[in-house]
Amino acid sequence: MNYTKEVSQKLNDLLTKNYDAEAGYKLATEQVNSSRLKDFFSKQQQERYNFGHELKEEIKSYGESPEKGTSLKGDAHRTWMNIKSTFTSDNEEAILKEAVRGEKSAVEEYNEIIAETTLPPSTKSVLIKHRDTIQNALIKVNAMEEIA
Repeated sequence: MNYTKEVSQKLNDLLTKNYDAEAGYKLATEQVNSSRLKDFFSKQQQERYNFGHELKEEIKSYGESPEKGTSLKGDAHRTWMNIKSTFTSDNEEAILKEAVRGEKSAVEEYNEIIAETTLPPSTKSVLIKHRDTIQNALIKVNAMEEIA
């Protein structure tokens, strides 16, 4: 595997995870009643959509093809979230816990790729911006979870 393929694959993995997060936030927006949570989840959905476009451009800049959709694991997780929220009396708290878990995982994944010494500066810059935005969202969702 050459350098371009390796970097492209890592970015495609992140792209798929951003598709999953975007779809998860869309589901979360539909599952909550609080207008504050709806606004927050909707904003996060849009952020992940934007991240996806930025990652696609980075992948294309390597002459590679971006992935097209969500993962089976993400689809299964959203189905589980939907079922869980149907049977959980406090579904907003459960959804917030899932958002915290997902954001922590995303930050870890971004950090792993950012730590790669072979990343071009433009790619590293995009990934750091995404990671920092996700960390800020994690702080916000943690605060909302404490209030809930």
